[in-house]
This record gives sequence, C-alpha cells and structure tokens, in this order.
Amino acid sequence: MLIEQILKTKGGEVLTIDAQSSLGDAARFLDDAKIGAVVAVNDTGLAGVLSERDILRQVARHGADALQMTVEESMTRGVITANPTESLDQCLARMTDRRVRHLPVMRDGRLAGIVSIGDLVKWKIEETRAEADAMADYIKGQ
Repeated sequence: MLIEQILKTKGGEVLTIDAQSSLGDAARFLDDAKIGAVVAVNDTGLAGVLSERDILRQVARHGADALQMTVEESMTRGVITANPTESLDQCLARMTDRRVRHLPVMRDGRLAGIVSIGDLVKWKIEETRAEADAMADYIKGQ
C-alpha cells in the first residue's frame, strides 16, 4: 500500500499552525481538531512538527509560563518527511528507526498531509488481515 492511498482515506484537509503561534493557542488548536500533532509552517514552508508531548514537556519545565512560548521554540525541527509514492512498509520502518510518531508527507515541495504511526499500524493490520483471508480462501479452494 502506498502513502497516497492512506492520505485519500483521511480526507483532503491538511491542518497546519503558524510557527509563531503561542503554545496556548496550539494546545487549543490540537484539542479543537482532536489531533495529537500538527505541522508548523513559516514563510518558507514546513518548519517542524508540534505534538502534545512537546507542549507537555515545556509545561513540565516552565509551568504555565510555557503557554506563552511559541510553537517554534518547542516544535521538533529537521523533520523527516515522506512522499506519497512511498510504501507503508518503508514509512513504518523509517518512523520506527528514527523513533518518530508523525510524518509529514510532501508532494513537489508542498505539504500533502501527515500520517501517524497509528495510521500506518492500522493499515498494516488491515493489509495483513486481507492477505491472511486471501490465503485461507486459496487453501480452501475458493
């Protein structure tokens, strides 16, 4: 399965946040959107990824003052990305090796979407079930 197939099932809207937004605004944004991470953008495009864990880490270190910090101060930089034509297995391996949970997907230098490790595991399970069902049908002679 290709990443572009997974993105199609997630819908076309790609949520982003300005890297200069406050962590307080980012926390509300994540809560309202019911997501665990968001791609941060600046004037040049992809700036990083901000996750709930990034916000929590800053609150643990700085208390409520952390909510005044910017997304840019807290986000993960140097983010690894995927392209839509990569396979599910390639992306799962890279995410596991690099210990990342969210992977922005870029098409022709533009953000096409984001996939989480949970998204990919869900699809891997479905793929494995389909293969097992096909094998069982073959064995039964159907």
